[in-house]
Amino acid sequence: MQSADNNEIIASNQDMLGPQAAGLLRLHPSPLIRSLYLGAGCLALMLGALGVILPILPTTPFVLLAAACFARGSERFHCKLMTNRYTGPIILEWRLHRSIPRKAKRLAYIMTALSFSISILIVPEMWQKIMLATIACILAFFLARIPVKEANATNSD
Repeated sequence: MQSADNNEIIASNQDMLGPQAAGLLRLHPSPLIRSLYLGAGCLALMLGALGVILPILPTTPFVLLAAACFARGSERFHCKLMTNRYTGPIILEWRLHRSIPRKAKRLAYIMTALSFSISILIVPEMWQKIMLATIACILAFFLARIPVKEANATNSD
């Protein structure tokens, strides 16, 4: 009886995510491994939330890691992350096309420039300013390498 209820929940959650995201959820068969994935996903999501505040800690890679961990460890958390209005579309775009929306990339550039500029103004030592500027340049280089999928592009992939 419990297995039938779980299958109904899985089917309704996959319907809620849509046909594109239905194949992304692949729970691990072992409960122990699922709980490890769940813990790693929670840790990655917390680090991603810290990355919103701290300029040196990236947000997006940790949220993507959390989505991957939740896809293997917890259907409930995976569904919550994928249906979130902020994280869901970006994660789905990355998982399906290995790209990010132009708006998200522009926001990443703006937030990186803003947070690193403020940090450079705050730190007292010149070597710290140079280090922060170097890290910002490296981050901008890696951001530039991420492909952008245009909004009017067809889904012929």
